[in-house]
Amino acid sequence: MHTKDYLSVADLSSADFQLLLSEAIDLKSEGWNNALSNRTLALVFEKPSLRTRVSFEVAMRQLGGHSIYLSPAEIGLGKRESVADVARVLSRYVNIIAARTFSQQSLEELGRYCDIPVINALSDEEHPCQALADLLTIYELKGSLKGLTLAFIGDGNNVAASLALACGLSGMNFKIASPVGYEISGIMLERAQIMAETSGAHIASLSDPRLAVQGADIVYTDTWTSMGQEAENEKRLLAFSAYQVDSALMELADRDAIFMHCLPAHRGQEVTDAVMDSPASVVMAQAENRLHIQKAVLLQLLGGAGITPSFR
Repeated sequence: MHTKDYLSVADLSSADFQLLLSEAIDLKSEGWNNALSNRTLALVFEKPSLRTRVSFEVAMRQLGGHSIYLSPAEIGLGKRESVADVARVLSRYVNIIAARTFSQQSLEELGRYCDIPVINALSDEEHPCQALADLLTIYELKGSLKGLTLAFIGDGNNVAASLALACGLSGMNFKIASPVGYEISGIMLERAQIMAETSGAHIASLSDPRLAVQGADIVYTDTWTSMGQEAENEKRLLAFSAYQVDSALMELADRDAIFMHCLPAHRGQEVTDAVMDSPASVVMAQAENRLHIQKAVLLQLLGGAGITPSFR
């Protein structure tokens, strides 16, 4: 990878992206190894997690390394201790950090003061490891990425932003349908469109979920109310009521379309049970691939795995 840290999908070049997917595919079939023996990962978490924490801890263990979990109470990032001092201290103890924070600014400050790599394990602006796992899943199921269309239905949140960038980087078309006032940020949309100019992808922000889903190869949604937005829950339920992914909406997509959700899902809100549990649903494959793509990211940031690319 051409950067010390992985804080945004925009940190990746097209070559970086292809190498990471290739390594993840190979690592998935290879299983355990000792490539990161005697290396330690610090998990700095301001938010609770299931998939992110477990996938990073297991990834490090399967690569022969170790991980240390640091809860909000233990580290108090920017409160109990300055972000800069946390970065300097951890740089003396561990080899790499995965941070799950409320603020992208905290991640960037960690990266600025750390002598070791920092991975964005989720922030208010992006969820870049999730996006890589999603595209890995799509590639495994569809055999390619370029020219496919992903329709994201719902909030223009951190997951949507990272997906837009990843689609722009890989040559996948990206259409997002959101209610007025909940669109993907203009900055993220512009970044994705700049990437798309090189890859040949088409990026679009719409309001009608039916138009977004029409003929799509992938239909994706996420929770309408994210962590930290609980006070807005009732307002959001009303605003997003017409954006539920149900069987009728899925029927507008390509006949072989797959359904994706990064989890946790609020069944009966953004998605129905019928869709979540349908043959088209690949949400558990997505969850599993967080493990494999994060192994590839850890290896690359800690010196590379020396694996010959097989991605095409």
